[in-house]
Amino acid sequence: MRVLVVEDDPELARRIAAGLEQDGMIVETVGEGNAASFLGCTEDYDAAVLDLGLPGQDGISVLRHWRENGRHMPVLILTARARWSDKLAGFDAGADDYLTKPFLQEEVALRLRVLQRRALGHATSTLQAGPLSYDSTSGRFTLDGQLLTLTAQEQRILAYLIQRKGRVVSRSEIAEHVYARDLDPDSNTLDVLIGRIRRKLVAPLIQTERGRGFCLTDGGDAA
Repeated sequence: MRVLVVEDDPELARRIAAGLEQDGMIVETVGEGNAASFLGCTEDYDAAVLDLGLPGQDGISVLRHWRENGRHMPVLILTARARWSDKLAGFDAGADDYLTKPFLQEEVALRLRVLQRRALGHATSTLQAGPLSYDSTSGRFTLDGQLLTLTAQEQRILAYLIQRKGRVVSRSEIAEHVYARDLDPDSNTLDVLIGRIRRKLVAPLIQTERGRGFCLTDGGDAA
């Protein structure tokens, strides 16, 4: 999951980002409203964490600008403002969730996972693809009921694919949302990682759509 964290307190932004990255997310941070408004409209994020008290543009104005420009990524407002009027203004501007400071880092990650799950149309935290099962709350995969051992890289790729089961996902999309700038979609790194995952799955669940990308299915002949 690629997340934009908008927070003007550098130390708090660092702590939030570190916690989300430990949870396997790709995080970018920005501390100013005008920059946040621009990034949210030009980059493709899976979710955003947004403070309200920002220099430049306040958080409500940033959120309204995103929504007016057709940006529909889930937004979690994270702020010290606990009044009902502030919450109402946040939801009216297009927020999907609202969390007040102080907060538990684990709750931020949990709420983002729930928001993403809903945005992708999943009603429960457990996703299924043939014999493969994924618990998005714990981040664990099982194959025929047995825990599947994956590296952190393999886990992020497989989680991204199963959340979009039946849809072809391009190499560049995986690189952007799973590894941000760390993976060159034109290299063979992704193919190597997909090959490792396929060997661990045994069942032919990951299809290669030549020239387009990869697609996770309930089973069938691998391309």
